[in-house]
Amino acid sequence: MSEKTNRILVIDDENSLRELLVIMLQREGYQVDEAENGAQALEKTTNESYDLVITDIQMPKMTGIELLRELRKREIDVTVLMITAYSSTEQAVEAMKLGAYDYVTKPFKNDEIRLVIKNALERTQLQSENKRLKKQLGERFTFKQLIGGSPAMKEMIALLERVAPSQVNVLITGESGTGKELVAKALHLNSERKENSFVPINCGAIPENLLESELFGHEKGSFTGADKRKDGLFEVANGGTLFLDEIGELPMSMQVKLLRVLQEREFRRVGGTKNLPLDIRLLAATNRNLEEAVQEGTFREDLYYRLNVVQIDLPALRERVTDIPLLIDFFYQLRTGEKHLPISKEALSCLVEYPWPGNIRELENFVERVVVLGWNEQLTIEALPDQIRKVSRPSMPAVDEFPEEGFDLEKWLEDMECSMLLKALEKSGGVRTKAAEILGISFRSIRYRLAKLGISDDSG
Repeated sequence: MSEKTNRILVIDDENSLRELLVIMLQREGYQVDEAENGAQALEKTTNESYDLVITDIQMPKMTGIELLRELRKREIDVTVLMITAYSSTEQAVEAMKLGAYDYVTKPFKNDEIRLVIKNALERTQLQSENKRLKKQLGERFTFKQLIGGSPAMKEMIALLERVAPSQVNVLITGESGTGKELVAKALHLNSERKENSFVPINCGAIPENLLESELFGHEKGSFTGADKRKDGLFEVANGGTLFLDEIGELPMSMQVKLLRVLQEREFRRVGGTKNLPLDIRLLAATNRNLEEAVQEGTFREDLYYRLNVVQIDLPALRERVTDIPLLIDFFYQLRTGEKHLPISKEALSCLVEYPWPGNIRELENFVERVVVLGWNEQLTIEALPDQIRKVSRPSMPAVDEFPEEGFDLEKWLEDMECSMLLKALEKSGGVRTKAAEILGISFRSIRYRLAKLGISDDSG
């Protein structure tokens, strides 16, 4: 927001002072309106939008304090600067408690009030920018932005919508690149804690000897190099959401301390003697099988159940192939503004057949490559990277001719899915676990897909 476009409302029952302020502010390049009392000002602020209101405290009909209360009551979001002619600052302090930005005492110097106004408008600009960014962030990470119309994604999004408003701990599982942090942010921004901090930490990226200090903070002198007190990430996240990514990499010694914090809802800085209250929602994520880690003795069973109140299992991209065209267009539009990336039938078939071991992250990088290399016309199979073109997977029947009236990709993919599932079951002798291995998908996924097709099988 430029100073030249800032709108200011000046309110004072003294004509001479009001006119002085109006002339001075107009010379500074501001757009200025005026009112001679609080009632008149309230009407103007109801019908117009202002960046700053400058008002005298003592006025007939409605005082500056009463005007401020009414502005807050009506939820009119504007920065208010008070002017008082009295040496006593009691009313000005009262105004500050009600949310006024600052006050100046008459008589004031022009340079003094110019500086106060400049600072007030800078704060207004910063607050507006923060609100805009929060709104953008909220829009970006709403559940509607989790791209996918496949059954696996629809099932997951429905679960997220139910879980988000609650305060329960959530364990997010899935392979690397499936978007676990994106889901964690969406949970936070659709919760009652969305106005507070979302603090992510990768448990596998911090050395074990520094992890406790990073999580819980430390007091000055608690160890060599601790030359001042430091707030830990638990403290930073207080009132908001803490996201522990790669929770399976957490050392056993830290698992014990984390469990105690979750049970007691309080923590202590390293070297500290005082327990600090904790109010956070904990989200954790892992690409490891924590149940197996519990059986192997590398992850505490009691912590696992404390974290896993609700589990969100993100499907791998190869388990939601019908979403691949949607995701390609989504990433292409983010980078170019164009809604659709033209792709030949053969190229699309390769992209759908490719197993995407890096999941959505790999697909996003692929689209980035397409944009950088300038494929503005139709993307052909020759333009695809070798690892996608030459991938070895069970062949899928091709579409011989592209119909004039168009092509139902969803139905074709569903038919192919059904065909591949039945062939895999036949090859595995009806054992679903073996069929899942043949198809490169999880047992949970094949069970869901078979149930969706109305196929029951009790042999695997």
